[in-house]
Amino acid sequence: MFPIQPEILDQTTRQLEIADISTATIRQIVGLSEALEKVAEEKFIHLEIGNPGLPSSQIGVDAECEALKNGVANKYPDIAGIPALKSAGARFVKSFLDVEVPAKCVIPTVGSMQGSFTLMLLLKQRIPEKDTMLFINPGFPAQRHQGKILGMNSESFDIYEYRGKKLEEKLESILSKGNITGLIYSNPNNPAWTNLTEVELEIIGRMATKYDVIVMEDLAYLGMDFRMDLSKPGEPPFVPSVAKYTDNYILLISASKIFSYAGQRIALVCMSDQVYSRHYKYLEDFYEMPAFGDAYIFGVLYAASSGTAHSAQYAMAAMLNAACDGTLDFVSDSREYGRRAGIIKKILDDNGFHLVYAMDGDQPISDGFFFTAGYKDMTSTELQRELMRYGISSISLPSTGSIQNGVRICVSMISDEETFKRLEERLKAFNNDH
Repeated sequence: MFPIQPEILDQTTRQLEIADISTATIRQIVGLSEALEKVAEEKFIHLEIGNPGLPSSQIGVDAECEALKNGVANKYPDIAGIPALKSAGARFVKSFLDVEVPAKCVIPTVGSMQGSFTLMLLLKQRIPEKDTMLFINPGFPAQRHQGKILGMNSESFDIYEYRGKKLEEKLESILSKGNITGLIYSNPNNPAWTNLTEVELEIIGRMATKYDVIVMEDLAYLGMDFRMDLSKPGEPPFVPSVAKYTDNYILLISASKIFSYAGQRIALVCMSDQVYSRHYKYLEDFYEMPAFGDAYIFGVLYAASSGTAHSAQYAMAAMLNAACDGTLDFVSDSREYGRRAGIIKKILDDNGFHLVYAMDGDQPISDGFFFTAGYKDMTSTELQRELMRYGISSISLPSTGSIQNGVRICVSMISDEETFKRLEERLKAFNNDH
């Protein structure tokens, strides 16, 4: 029964050996909410985890089943990617971003999680004196954790105060030190759902070129800025990307959200030819492969997983080609997340909450998969704990690298009217008590 008593929340947290829920991983928070469900004997509202809330693309399912029937399960896949997927990936990037990426530079990974993890490892090695990763926060907590596991030095800043032209001065102050090897962000942003403007992307691209920094642009939610129609392949407007402003880019394109194909763990690393072909003395000495792209495929990915699941590569190739052909409108399909976000934002607003990251330049942020919310003058930790007591599970903004107060709201698991109603009832109770 909600609200759960504070001492029960504390006791359950200790039992799960969670030191601090405000910095706990998403999976730890899920485990805590599941344990508290048993105590309360009621289901929690899950706003913490970003599972796709839509059916998987049937085109992908059919293609994968066909590949399995044709016998690919007993064959190791090409680590560099099957030819059909590499060409489909290059075609997709051209169709939706209007960026030319050679097929050889399109490489499948076991989800973007493996992509970012293995890329950070190689970025740490390419030039010994460039040993630091820059995180533009807020960001996906797991990526910051990856850098920590790899023993990478890191720098970060909260973009909240550095939108527009202010971003250039901030980047200059950090990149001019000469120790930054790579820079990573998501666009649209996880957790804030902000979208970098063309002015900001140009600044990032120009500064990356100036200081020899490789930008990792995580496009997990590609096309989901619903303020404009990004659904038509080969037609403007195209998905904004730093690739328009520098050759020092690596794009991460995942099937998890755009095709609701998270369970099969497949994504693409798409790097410019200049990044792929550049030679480094350290890589030549260590891997006996001087080119960054070769060292990545045959040095790092080979050791990490010996390739990405064979059948899943066929699935992604089919989905990418269908999107390019216009027979799979993944952007329109994902608009459902925008609808859910609009409803949840209103419920929150009606109960005293406010958006934390609210604007892109002079425009309100789009409705989409995530957004951030605060309540009065509550700290992030206080708000996360109190919502948990009322059967609402979320992650705090500090866990994403933000220095603002609030929590991340993920709309993917709120899919029916009954759940919307339960959320509204609990937020009303929360607001009445606070």
